[in-house]
Amino acid sequence: MGNHKDLIETIENAIDDLSKGHRLIAKYILGNFDKAAYMTASALGAEVGVSESTVVRFANELGFDGYPQLQQQIRETTRARLTSVQRLRAANNRMSEDEVLDFILTSDAERIKSTLDTVDRQAFAKAADMMLSAKNIYILGMRSSAVLAEYMRHYFGLMFENVRLLKPASGSEVFENLMNIHEDDVFVSISFPRYATSIVNATEYASKAGAKVIALTDSLSSPIVPHADVALIAKSEMASFADSLVAPMSVINALIAYIGKKKQDEVAENLERLETVWQEYNVYTNNKR
Repeated sequence: MGNHKDLIETIENAIDDLSKGHRLIAKYILGNFDKAAYMTASALGAEVGVSESTVVRFANELGFDGYPQLQQQIRETTRARLTSVQRLRAANNRMSEDEVLDFILTSDAERIKSTLDTVDRQAFAKAADMMLSAKNIYILGMRSSAVLAEYMRHYFGLMFENVRLLKPASGSEVFENLMNIHEDDVFVSISFPRYATSIVNATEYASKAGAKVIALTDSLSSPIVPHADVALIAKSEMASFADSLVAPMSVINALIAYIGKKKQDEVAENLERLETVWQEYNVYTNNKR
């Protein structure tokens, strides 16, 4: 049934034409995204009073290959649309206190493994090459993603002289910070659910200005992707009300390592100069035991 980027809209548009059993499933999902996201087809069927096969046929009716694909879309919609309070409740329903540490660390490990299995190697190399040839590299991340942007800037600053970290801003300020961006520059846009409207606008602005845009985000349906020349997809499914950012951090680490290898001599020279300065001004403790 067409585009699954907005599952809520897809279900609402279809609901009047559905059979009675399918309509029960649709209404339950619309009212209970946080619960449905982690229900098996059998559990969902039992909850609304229909068979497991009816749930599978419902997924097919909406245009999905099967229930697992529908469930994945429910999870993505849950992350993008639920409020923080709803997300907190959804997470707390899934784990007891003595399970939290194991659950979160296992979930983080799964996010990295899933990203490793699916990340586009050609897109990764293209993104790195775009940065290597850029006149200026602008980096922007907002809300929790600002941490990723700052981390990238710290290490890119050791390898490039042309890195500009944009401070998260709202209103016209974000565009003022991009006034001088042009076609020789690269704009790195980092955004994970819930997506900030201002970073979508900034990414669109940079693209229209002619800059090459790299999107680091969680899905090809992310709102920054349509404005990007290349997209690096890192999984960050909701483990608690805070999104897991370990997979995007790993992708950034890989970019740092890849570019560091490409610019090995230059980076080594920069680090040697920095080591001299760090020692002279006691930047790091000399902890000898």
